[in-house]
Amino acid sequence: MKQRTLGLLTAAAILNMAAAQSTAPTAAPVQVPPTQPTLTQPAVTQPPLPPLPPLSAPATKAPVRTIPAANYVALGVYYYDQKNYDSAYVAFRAASEREPGNPEALLGLGRTQAKLRLYSASIDTLKRLVALDARNTSGYIALAQAYQAQYGGTTDRAGVVGNLDEALRVLTEAEAVSRTVGGAALNVNLSKVYNERGYVFRLKGDTVRAIAAFRQAGALNPDNAVILYNLGDMYYASGDLNAAIDSLQQAVVADPRDAYSRAYYAKLLALSGNTAAARPEAAQAARLSPTNAYAVGQYGVVSYLAKDNLTAGTQLQAAIKLDPLRYPEFYYYMGRLELDQGLLQGARSDLTKAAALASTNWEYQYYLGLSYERGQGVTAPDRLKARESYQRALALNPEYKLAQDGASRVK
Repeated sequence: MKQRTLGLLTAAAILNMAAAQSTAPTAAPVQVPPTQPTLTQPAVTQPPLPPLPPLSAPATKAPVRTIPAANYVALGVYYYDQKNYDSAYVAFRAASEREPGNPEALLGLGRTQAKLRLYSASIDTLKRLVALDARNTSGYIALAQAYQAQYGGTTDRAGVVGNLDEALRVLTEAEAVSRTVGGAALNVNLSKVYNERGYVFRLKGDTVRAIAAFRQAGALNPDNAVILYNLGDMYYASGDLNAAIDSLQQAVVADPRDAYSRAYYAKLLALSGNTAAARPEAAQAARLSPTNAYAVGQYGVVSYLAKDNLTAGTQLQAAIKLDPLRYPEFYYYMGRLELDQGLLQGARSDLTKAAALASTNWEYQYYLGLSYERGQGVTAPDRLKARESYQRALALNPEYKLAQDGASRVK
């Protein structure tokens, strides 16, 4: 935090330098010589007067220059792009204080507040933005995103149950504004609206409407890698693996340096059985972004599916170290790897973490039960915990055959 604050103060100091350099310099002191005796007067016996001190011109006061709001907005954008949201918040807030009606300042502030989990403040800020600038499409989209963020970031959803419907209402307004404004950016603006609708429908669990929204976004903006990624993700969620692979392949072509799309594409290839094509794609994704936990972890997943246990373990452990809480999938595959190797203590630990982080995933619950059902060496089976895990898996998916069989074994 100290470094972030110092960075902001340094940047603000840089902004002030131009103002300091444009101020007129203070006049140099004027030296006055001491009085001299008059040569035409007779000499007198009184002692000479002491010399007068030098006189200085009055110092000119430097005018105080207020840094424009636009400078703070630029600073906020820089910090936001660097994911330094604390400093971005300070900059955008300063801009909005100088110009309360500045739309760019309000947009940046609202987005940053959502990133900092200040959801109510974010919604209030963005509501103020669209009230002041009713033709601001980006403001409506950001407001819809803030409603989604509050819904997804709240454990007790009773108070935010209407957020997703409210987000859809705001996006309807955004579409109407985009069509009214028109212009060369019409299709791009509409694609953003439809893409955001896809996110909302995905949160609602409406796969069909989510796919339809992402497809419409793609038709309006066919070379956008983010939209192609989202469409592929929803195809995979719907069980259409081939369509998912096709969409992710297009995303990689649209943005070859995007590690997320390439890593996801590699995993889907591996899940389809084509590990020969998947492995170089996964390795390239990890090389493109070696500190990206997702890319590194998917390289581990692909390696596990390709039966390269050494690479799988190394990459999965590295991904977990990079981001310990975001990707339960990597704990799951680490647990599967340890289970295959008979390392039951490690398997139970990692599968417990996977099941805790993704409590609605019945597959994670099943393999946790399997790790407790087995015993090896000094690690004894625990049939009670195995039964509990199988029952949780069946509660999530009563038709899950593996869990049915597991529950029967440990009755």
